[in-house]
Amino acid sequence: MSKNFEPFIGFSTGDPNGIGIEIILKSLSDSNLNSKFKPVVFSNYKLIESQNRIFDSGCQVVHINQIEDANVGFVNVLNINNKSFDLKFGESNRQGGEFSRDSLFHAVDFLKQKKIDALVTGPINKNNIQSKEFDYKGHTDFLADYFQGDSLMFMVSEHLKIALLTEHIPINEIISTITPDLIKKRIEIIHNSLLKDFDVQKPKIAVLSINPHIGDNGVIGTHDNDILIPTISKISKNGIDVNGPFSSDSFFGSNDYKKYDAIVATYHDQGLIPFKTLTFGKGVNYTAGLDVIRTSPDHGTAYNISGKNIANESSFKAAVISALNILKNRTKN
Repeated sequence: MSKNFEPFIGFSTGDPNGIGIEIILKSLSDSNLNSKFKPVVFSNYKLIESQNRIFDSGCQVVHINQIEDANVGFVNVLNINNKSFDLKFGESNRQGGEFSRDSLFHAVDFLKQKKIDALVTGPINKNNIQSKEFDYKGHTDFLADYFQGDSLMFMVSEHLKIALLTEHIPINEIISTITPDLIKKRIEIIHNSLLKDFDVQKPKIAVLSINPHIGDNGVIGTHDNDILIPTISKISKNGIDVNGPFSSDSFFGSNDYKKYDAIVATYHDQGLIPFKTLTFGKGVNYTAGLDVIRTSPDHGTAYNISGKNIANESSFKAAVISALNILKNRTKN
């Protein structure tokens, strides 16, 4: 990516009754950040302009009719509808879901057409966004279907990267979901992402155990011995530096995680609890495995603080920076 390259970075707002628009505006008010790309917010112009006044962000919000009109240093709003929005901070309602869905659908359409170079998504409410058109558990599942690829939730920060074998599923479905094929596929995605997206020359990957203490030789279960260990061994023989399984209860407290470029957790909370404990406010949710680039902050709609002008934009800003860095790594050659 040349020094004069000014990529188009798209933004979907998430639920307008949450903190999504607030953290977008606060992030884009940073002139050092906003001078590096052309930000395009897919939303209702009046909605963004009104929240800009509410939060007094200091951003210059402009209405654009086509994406080519976007400029560096502005909050360029590509108007997606002219509907009125009854703003109710802190409330999950149907209208909030409709607007968040509309924003996301427009943004991914432009991403698919390569009219934007990367997408940063604001937090959605997984309940009110549901519809016939959006019957998914979250962004990751939706993007995998929309772009017809194998996506993976990759939580990333400067010093810690955690990927998940299983994502938003009930805990009683974890064991039946983890198969040798799934393990192989996801570790390959992680390995390739570390090479391509994060410029890690020789990726080193650790895998956490399914059962406590790796099953204690069968006393607490045989899933690690039966599934995880033999699969990791086969993957290692094919040239990927993958290690484990490791018992998760001591892996982070002992700082063993610092020896690896990425950690693979077998289920959601096993990975997300240590990640958010160690990196909260600086972490990024990256959708690995696709040809397109999408990042998001490591938190949700935060209805409890929405509208109070106290939301911290640091994770959203980190998501923007991550998108730019991944784009740079992908285009450097």
